Amino acid sequence: MSKLYLITGFLGAGKTTFLKRFLDLFAGQKIQLIINEFGQEGVDGTLLSGLGAYLQEISGGSVFCSCRLDQFESVLRGSVNLHPDVILVEASGLSDPTGVRRLFSQTDRFPHIDYQGAVCLVDAVRFPKLYATARTCVKQLASSDVVVINKIDKASAEQLDQTRTLVRGQRPEIPIIETSFGQVDGSLLDLLSAQHTPAPGESMPLTADLTVRKLHVKISPEISRYDLQKFIEMFIEDTFRVKGFLQTVDAGLLLADCVGNVVNLSPAPADVPEDKIGWLTILSGAGMPVHKAVKQACQWYQKYILE
Repeated sequence: MSKLYLITGFLGAGKTTFLKRFLDLFAGQKIQLIINEFGQEGVDGTLLSGLGAYLQEISGGSVFCSCRLDQFESVLRGSVNLHPDVILVEASGLSDPTGVRRLFSQTDRFPHIDYQGAVCLVDAVRFPKLYATARTCVKQLASSDVVVINKIDKASAEQLDQTRTLVRGQRPEIPIIETSFGQVDGSLLDLLSAQHTPAPGESMPLTADLTVRKLHVKISPEISRYDLQKFIEMFIEDTFRVKGFLQTVDAGLLLADCVGNVVNLSPAPADVPEDKIGWLTILSGAGMPVHKAVKQACQWYQKYILE
């Protein structure tokens, strides 16, 4: 029997960093990672490679969307055949995990999986704004068993209090852990062990990814770090997330990992696969004028845009 843990949290909450820390709690055990990304380029999967766990990626949509559920189930069955002690699923930041517990309670479909619960990562700084504008934040919180309020080192006392109030307002009794850099200890596993079994016979509601908009831009390696930053700044405020591995002419290979209105460019790992380099994935929501903004940016920096 493999224990399965689900990691959720809106884009930029720190799930990938948290997952690295969470893995430490299972030292000596055989671990299977299933990483779900909306974009076509596996940025998170690349960042999590080399951690001593078997890695499987599902991209192009949420694993809980009707368009990806069959693939998710297929990957899960393949994972079980590897007989891992632990399966960790990192859901996309735009996923709606409603009904996940009912899904794994169907023992005829998943007889060798013991669902341990969901951890919801919350960004202490951005959560109040996101909670009011992104419906998936509400759904992720509703489906979780433990909330980890992350990045408290970057939050003011007022922001942290607002985040706590919103979480408690929706889930008064849910356990909350407050931390920075995704740091957790074994107490998290103790909290997850207290879970509630759903009523038998319920089926999982299927949802569709109707509010997510994706753009992929191929960027020339001749671009400079400065021009790359200025290019992203032209549309960053109209997005949920911007990610990708980009080669630059003066700063080498960079990881773009941008949330809100902050453009973050940092040195990329040395082992990024060649086919992952050069693509910038841009995620936004319905009603956000990102297409127009990206088009304008591409026109401004057209000599660096390959596709």
